[in-house]
Amino acid sequence: MSSFRRLSVLAITAAAATVITATGPAQADSQALRGRGAVDVRLIGINDLHGNLEPPTGSSGRVVLADGTTVDAGGAAYNATHIKNLQKEVKNSVVVGQGDLIGASPLVSALYHDEPTIEVLNKVGMDTTAAGNHEFDEGYKELLRVQRGGCHPKDGCQFRDSYPGAHFPILGANVTKTKTGLPALPPFWVEIRDGMPIGFIGMPLKDVPILVDPNGIKEIQFGDEVKAANKYANFLDAIGVKSIVLLVHQGDQVTSPGGGPNACNVAAQNPGSYIAANVSPKIDAVFSGHSHQHYNCVVKDPAGNPRPFIEGLAFGRELSVVDLKIDRRTRDVIRSETKADNKIVTRTVTPDPDVQATIDLAKQKVGPIASKPVGSIAEDIVKLQNAAGESPLGNLIADSQLEATKNNGAVLALMNPGGVRKDLVYKSNKGEGDGVVTFEEAADVQPFGNILQTVTLTGTQLKNVLEQQFTAARTFVLQPSAGLKYTWSASAAFGSKVSGITLNGVAVDPNATYRVTINSFLQGGGDGFSEFTKGTNVTGGGIDLDAFTGWLGAHPGQKAPATDRITRVS
Repeated sequence: MSSFRRLSVLAITAAAATVITATGPAQADSQALRGRGAVDVRLIGINDLHGNLEPPTGSSGRVVLADGTTVDAGGAAYNATHIKNLQKEVKNSVVVGQGDLIGASPLVSALYHDEPTIEVLNKVGMDTTAAGNHEFDEGYKELLRVQRGGCHPKDGCQFRDSYPGAHFPILGANVTKTKTGLPALPPFWVEIRDGMPIGFIGMPLKDVPILVDPNGIKEIQFGDEVKAANKYANFLDAIGVKSIVLLVHQGDQVTSPGGGPNACNVAAQNPGSYIAANVSPKIDAVFSGHSHQHYNCVVKDPAGNPRPFIEGLAFGRELSVVDLKIDRRTRDVIRSETKADNKIVTRTVTPDPDVQATIDLAKQKVGPIASKPVGSIAEDIVKLQNAAGESPLGNLIADSQLEATKNNGAVLALMNPGGVRKDLVYKSNKGEGDGVVTFEEAADVQPFGNILQTVTLTGTQLKNVLEQQFTAARTFVLQPSAGLKYTWSASAAFGSKVSGITLNGVAVDPNATYRVTINSFLQGGGDGFSEFTKGTNVTGGGIDLDAFTGWLGAHPGQKAPATDRITRVS
């Protein structure tokens, strides 16, 4: 029997056993059981860690408070201490995750396929987590290995002599096998605290197929979050698990930046809010993720009852804490007694020594590779996009990819902005010297290891690609290499927003063909760019990170490219 199937059976068995043991005394001595009152349980949630074992730097390592002041936050060893301190305050606690705990990680974790991060999560006592989209970055089979253990099929065991796997189940209630419709991941997990069963339903967002390389998830499919949550809430309720929590890797963008960690400044029809308000009334709390924002809200379920809807700031800067009070007689949460709070992971506590030892080992092993200089910059080169959707760092990466694939006939390159993860900062933070770019810094910018692909598109197909940047759900502007210019209109109808496309000053001919370089993620239709899958004469190139470091090495003192390739009009 597979590990995933064993986990599912264990969850069902634990839940059923709890029904038997809890129902017996209730029938035999219900008055005595009522007299015991309620059970207090603290849920401690973390989301979007992205393998940030070391304290994140710059704005990624700060929390802005309601009064506008900032607090340095994050770092896995500090996180572990805060979790232990929160656990000391209550008798019963459960540590949960809302996805993207791994993937798109800094080099200290990514180089070892996030095995150091899993080791850290094992040490802090993670009980269960939802899968996020980044858990699928290296494909479904790799996620199975992360869960079950065993050495990487290509790189072997490099961090430790062996890899035991995650000691906690990674949940995907809406993830099923394409051929059979059976669960591809455990849909739920049951924890028992002081005799009370608590069911956790976990899942990624349904849009995973447009967020990761489709080639790695061909054998699975992703369903509607609300339908999956309701299905398993009904099942858990039927077997006697009345306290139910949803861990969903989908969240909201805040409507205003102020308010601090516990403001509720989200719009009602954001995707996370929609899920939180529409899942079954049997679900007592909703932990969310994905948006990298922080908020602490109370939503009304379909029956009109309040429940918390919460997300903590990404990269381990905050822990989302929900305190439940469970009635011993009904085994259900007393909603009126629920309290929720986003706790800042300050760096004023003593780092947990056991977790720090894992981080130190990873740093030691990666050190010689990480500290190697690959180039230099003359100023900060940031990933922040302007009003047209263009960023200096995105442009630089596109330029590097075009240069690396000219032998394949490439005349332009397009880079997905979601693949640009961190700024290139001029000021040294590890003693390498101002302006020096190390391999670690470059890898933190592009951590996915995508393969460059050069495809042939007609001018019409190129315009279709650019039109696919704009949908009712999102605006997602690809980063262009030098020479490609165009204008887009914010007010024009979808499908007719882009005009004036030129390449090296010459208008793009709808009937001519052009060799276009993209990464393997986009070539598979990632981020919703299905037009790329129609490209012909696909020629493989090198790894995107190699192209980037090669460019930096060949252009010492690199300045931030101008953001004048895309023009936006009203």
